Amino acid sequence: MPRLSEVIAVLETLWPAERAESWDAVGTVVGEPGQEVTRVLFAVDPVQETVDEAVKLGADLLVTHHPLYLRGTTTVAASTFKGRVVHTLIKNDIALHVAHTNADTADPGVSDALAGALDLRVVRPLVPDPTDPEGRRGLGRVCEVDPPLTVGELAARAAACLPATAQGIRVAGDPEAPVRTVAVSGGSGDSLFDHVRAAGVDAFLTADLRHHPASEARAESPLALLDAAHWATEWPWCELAAAQLDEISDRHGWGLRVHVSKTVTDPWTAHAASSRPSPDTALPGSASRAPSPADTSGAPN
Repeated sequence: MPRLSEVIAVLETLWPAERAESWDAVGTVVGEPGQEVTRVLFAVDPVQETVDEAVKLGADLLVTHHPLYLRGTTTVAASTFKGRVVHTLIKNDIALHVAHTNADTADPGVSDALAGALDLRVVRPLVPDPTDPEGRRGLGRVCEVDPPLTVGELAARAAACLPATAQGIRVAGDPEAPVRTVAVSGGSGDSLFDHVRAAGVDAFLTADLRHHPASEARAESPLALLDAAHWATEWPWCELAAAQLDEISDRHGWGLRVHVSKTVTDPWTAHAASSRPSPDTALPGSASRAPSPADTSGAPN
């Protein structure tokens, strides 16, 4: 069986740490380089639920997309939830390795997996990596929809093909508008609106869209927006990454058993649909007040 150092060396060829953003925290967090690795678990989040799953599975290595300590820490005390994660990993001889923004821009990367889950044809990166002479690496992907779908149909496909979450898919735009090209970006994507507009696509599918950037994007163009749960847009990468490691394991004769976590670690657990009428509809039992003749300032409430 391979040593952890050998498996990590392979993971570093897939997602080199030097390709991560400067603010990121990637690489091996916990693990003894000489320990043997027989079973690997891939997950989005290094939270207690996925660590407990790794323990139950008998995994020697947990590979996650999100970092454990993105902003650093001064303690790994078990009285903190991240400290408990570290203690559980060490007590059970489980290593933790993170591939975050270096997996986002990889070829193939997080957005390739998202596009594949939705049966979209990748054309090019949305934000190309200038260090890649072949023009294949970069953030996000520009895709073709063949045959074209309406915005509503694309949203329905995303809802059916991505893992179920409480949020589902939020849509901004005409549900009947045609979509022939779409930009996708796994994870938070509203910092990419300038690139999306420059790409000239019909729709943008990502996660964590905020009110003001989304409102401004809609005001400046007919771009349709599809906002999915952060976790759901990145989970397909786990399957892609597991398949990549499986292939390498077979090539090296390692016989690794590679698994993908099915644990939903999206923080939102329920969704209550709005039932109140719109503000311009009088509520039962409510009274409306006609403006007085003196009420002419037009000042907002």
